[in-house]
Amino acid sequence: MVATTNKTRRVVIEPVTRVEGHGKVTILLDEDNKVQQARLHIVEFRGFERFIQGRPFWEMPVAVQRLCGICPVSHHLCAAKAVDWLVGGEQLTPTAEKIRRLMHYGQMFQSHSLHFFHLCSPDLLFGFDADPSIRNILSVAAKFPELGKQGILMRKYGQEIIQATAGKKIHGTGAIPGGVNKNLSLAERDALLKDLDQMIEWSRGAVKIAKDYTVEHLEMAKTFGSFDSNHLSIIRADGAMDLYHGGLRAIDKDGNNIFDHVDNQNYLDYLAEEVRDWSYMKFPFIKSIGPEDGWYRVGPLARLNTCDFIDTPEAEAARQEFMAVTDNKPNNLTLAYHWARMIEVLHSIEKIDQLLHDSDLQGTDLVVRGERRQEGIGILEAPRGTLFHHYRIDENDQVTMCNLIVSTTSNNEPMNRAVQRVAEEYISEQMEITEGMLNRVEVAIRAYDPCLSCATHAMGKMPLEITLVDAEGKVLDKRSKSA
Repeated sequence: MVATTNKTRRVVIEPVTRVEGHGKVTILLDEDNKVQQARLHIVEFRGFERFIQGRPFWEMPVAVQRLCGICPVSHHLCAAKAVDWLVGGEQLTPTAEKIRRLMHYGQMFQSHSLHFFHLCSPDLLFGFDADPSIRNILSVAAKFPELGKQGILMRKYGQEIIQATAGKKIHGTGAIPGGVNKNLSLAERDALLKDLDQMIEWSRGAVKIAKDYTVEHLEMAKTFGSFDSNHLSIIRADGAMDLYHGGLRAIDKDGNNIFDHVDNQNYLDYLAEEVRDWSYMKFPFIKSIGPEDGWYRVGPLARLNTCDFIDTPEAEAARQEFMAVTDNKPNNLTLAYHWARMIEVLHSIEKIDQLLHDSDLQGTDLVVRGERRQEGIGILEAPRGTLFHHYRIDENDQVTMCNLIVSTTSNNEPMNRAVQRVAEEYISEQMEITEGMLNRVEVAIRAYDPCLSCATHAMGKMPLEITLVDAEGKVLDKRSKSA
């Protein structure tokens, strides 16, 4: 769709494809065909923070994971961490914490594998300008059958871990206030160990694919939707990457700490959210810097930038190679998200290996209780970045307030900047729209692996029609795509 006002043309990309959820991009061109403005709009509306008010708090780990069918475990565990505080059960038993961690690493493994092989690999393998009819997982499987097989079976393995720990592959019930409701039986453990070596080998290969692509296209990556930014994640007390628990650390573009080891329960002293009238998704920022410059990136790229090391040997060696590309300074290349994501896949399978050989998983001490509270906050690293769940309850144990800062929400401003950069580089001054040109805008968004259904939540629109007209209203080019 295009509107022409005062010699300004509006190009709309709707929907953004191969992402979870529905969004659109609008690009404004002036009479010289230069990009004036480019924005990623989230056109869905999420009501979870309102409609769960009045519900009993113990429903939260099961209820809020309905935000998403791709990463429900992240919401399940983050809500569980928050309600742990409500029942005074935040100090989990060894068995409960390790079961939850195994569930979480299974989630990271399957979600990252889904994104890399199913959603973004067609761009990397066939090129941004390839015929859109072949940029899909079916074509990947046809031309690269071994990679197609790996992508499917790696995701399957992660889901089997989730089923063994949460009871179901999607929307499980394993985490409860103060612990878990089951351990891992020896039979379940042995079934998972059977395919472990193959998963480790395939994870090594996935790191190599992402690394080789990034290094071979490094000059392009330096400008493709890239920019300096702050980064945020949780990190362990010793500075190691920890995807399940830790304190908040934020760094600037040069790697200097903005804040460090912030207690999760104090996150509101450091972060705030801004609302803008053209998107249903909020714009978080660091309070001490302000909304204009205090935005930050989260997710695999941010986690590798903020941590001091990774505590599994192969992933740490891969991290060192990753950081060497930027001389151990923060890596601000948007396309480097793919490489970072596959390093986390390798880290996750290494942690799964450790946990499956830990006898605590067969323990029977599953739940703890302590002093009751009326407010609880849970934070963890979801596949797409740092996830916040914050609840308050009344004397009847009913939720009175809920605040969710979803990973994709934190990446809202960075994704908009990536869209602006790519639009300026590939669309400005062009008289003809090409599908490959528009796909580059989507490639920049896909690098963040956004989950728009998490960040909002409602029915979106699927048809796409784009028309480019000149300053006099003459149609220069037109493209359309059915639902």
